[in-house]
Amino acid sequence: MKKLARISFALVVFASLSAFAQYSESQGSMGQQTAATERTSMQAVTLSGKVSNDGRSFVSDKDNKQWMVSNPEALKGHEGQEVKIKAHEDAAKNEIHVASVKMKGESKETMKKPK
Repeated sequence: MKKLARISFALVVFASLSAFAQYSESQGSMGQQTAATERTSMQAVTLSGKVSNDGRSFVSDKDNKQWMVSNPEALKGHEGQEVKIKAHEDAAKNEIHVASVKMKGESKETMKKPK
């Protein structure tokens, strides 16, 4: 009877450990996929286009796509103007984070970087 109880206990422990290992493995791969997705969604790009009158959105010249600006203070003073920006785009949210702004035709030395 004791031998049967020990064997049963050992099987339960073994089954628990293997189930836990599978669960941990699947959670680890999900975390890696999420991190990879976040990295690829925030790509640095250069865009030419027009800043909206309120400075909260940007329309790209290339495809007329409208982007919401996550840091509109970076575009302060450029409302309604044609500019060239360097930004990180988050396609999933249809949003950009502006890293630098310059007027079209402006040289690199006079490029405005947001604070």
